[in-house]
Amino acid sequence: MTEPTYTLIATATMGLEALVAKEIKALGYRHLRTENGRVEFEAPAEGIARANLWLRTAGRVKIKIGSFTAETFDELFEQTKALPWEQFLPENAEFPVSGRSVKSTLFSVSDCQAIVKKAIVERLKQSYQSEWFPENGPLFKLEVALHKDEAVLSLDTSGAGLNQRGYRETHAQAPLKETLAAAMIILANWHPDRPLVDLFCGSGTIPIEAAMIGQNMAPGVNRSFVSETWPWAEAMQWDAARQEAEDLIRDDQPLMITGTDLNPKAIEVAQENAKEAGMYGLITFKQMAARDFKPKVEYGAVISNPPYGERIGDQDEVEELYQTLGRIARATPTWSYYVLTSHERFEALFGRQATKRRKLYNGNIKTDYYQYWGPRPPRPS
Repeated sequence: MTEPTYTLIATATMGLEALVAKEIKALGYRHLRTENGRVEFEAPAEGIARANLWLRTAGRVKIKIGSFTAETFDELFEQTKALPWEQFLPENAEFPVSGRSVKSTLFSVSDCQAIVKKAIVERLKQSYQSEWFPENGPLFKLEVALHKDEAVLSLDTSGAGLNQRGYRETHAQAPLKETLAAAMIILANWHPDRPLVDLFCGSGTIPIEAAMIGQNMAPGVNRSFVSETWPWAEAMQWDAARQEAEDLIRDDQPLMITGTDLNPKAIEVAQENAKEAGMYGLITFKQMAARDFKPKVEYGAVISNPPYGERIGDQDEVEELYQTLGRIARATPTWSYYVLTSHERFEALFGRQATKRRKLYNGNIKTDYYQYWGPRPPRPS
């Protein structure tokens, strides 16, 4: 008997789709289709567990139940009802329906949600020979997404977003999402045998994500996922996927990762988060002003998300900070610098044009990731 294959959707923040696709390929899955904000791929049931555990830069993993053109409510109802919902939803499933509509004839999201819910109930009535469903069982979060009259119906397998790794119980103000921090490290092509410093570490997200990457720890290994509660969770082989993740951790990999911040409270929070992530003792955190950075080794990388100066009154202070960063970089020419900011004059303040820059979104803030590449360290003889 052939193992069933699912079409999965890994959601992605704009600008990170290529990284998500690369991660999916590294897991061994093919037939990828990359679109704005998402990567679709084919995988057996075990791929649901492995994708949730391993994807560092994706937002969540969904099962695509079906897609079709829907310009009328009748079309939406009938084509939703035609989908095999009984293959996914048990008789006691709790299945709320969320929705969104962009540039579509059916623009009323609440009406679309209600029609999809009604259509699923009608399908389940036929399948289970029942007129009433208690919805007191496991949670199945469904979504109807309409874009230019194309409806996509999907089922969320993640629960909380994949950025919620489970280690950041406390955080400093305006924290950087874990998925974006991981993306910054991956885009920097950092290797775990090289020093990494975050001069504005805040709650410690960049150093912690770097330590997880350095030790090959699956980002989801310390959290749970909603699909683990489903009756057919055994088919996803969660236990095997978790065991694989545990076996692949390289806990003997030495790391040279440092996080500094001027705020002593931020350092306390970062240390607590590192403990929660299982990285206690692997990362050095210390209170320090960025201007006091004087590396003791010749080669390394600074990867930081400094203040942007978004609030009135902060602009002058932030611009002075960027100028200081530029002076530090000129004093350490063998180091590479990677800086995420929304400030449009960053390069001028830093003192030179970036080797490469990439547009990324930090939440709803449009930012640029400025990359200043230092020379390659010499190969060990």
